[in-house]
Amino acid sequence: MTSSVRLAGTALAVVVAALLQVALVPHLAWHGVGPALTLLVVVAFALVRGAQSGMVMGFLTGMLLDLVPPADHLVGRWALALAVVGYVAGRVRSEMRDDARPTMPTVLATVAACSFVGTSVFALTGMILGDSSLGIGTLLQVIAVGMIWDLLLALPVVVPLMALLDRDALELGRVR
Repeated sequence: MTSSVRLAGTALAVVVAALLQVALVPHLAWHGVGPALTLLVVVAFALVRGAQSGMVMGFLTGMLLDLVPPADHLVGRWALALAVVGYVAGRVRSEMRDDARPTMPTVLATVAACSFVGTSVFALTGMILGDSSLGIGTLLQVIAVGMIWDLLLALPVVVPLMALLDRDALELGRVR
């Protein structure tokens, strides 16, 4: 699979996730909190490609999410949050052997940690910049519910995306 095909597939995954994030997720949300599909795409990408690529992908994905209507927050908050998520998930990848694939417990733990970190960074930047009127108790609830949503969708979203992005597994027919 050529790098341009992988790049196009990755861009398509990001755009679809962003569109679903703004068009579908609000209808599924529980008390205003839904899954962070774009975060899951960034985690999958970073678990396959590493910290540097994950951070760039997170920043670009976050900027897209910051700019897609009906964005009701200051531009750059999701870009920062998802850049941090990409770095954290990519560091998990860098701690593994080159030929190793992340196990299911590793994927789930990474999604949980990244959901916590990403949502926390987004919420805290909102508090610092005066872009959020939520209290700490409410923010903790939002973070917890968001993490549960992201864990529920980790296996059906992250695992297939990782298989699609992993060129070695695809080229050798070892998708697992």
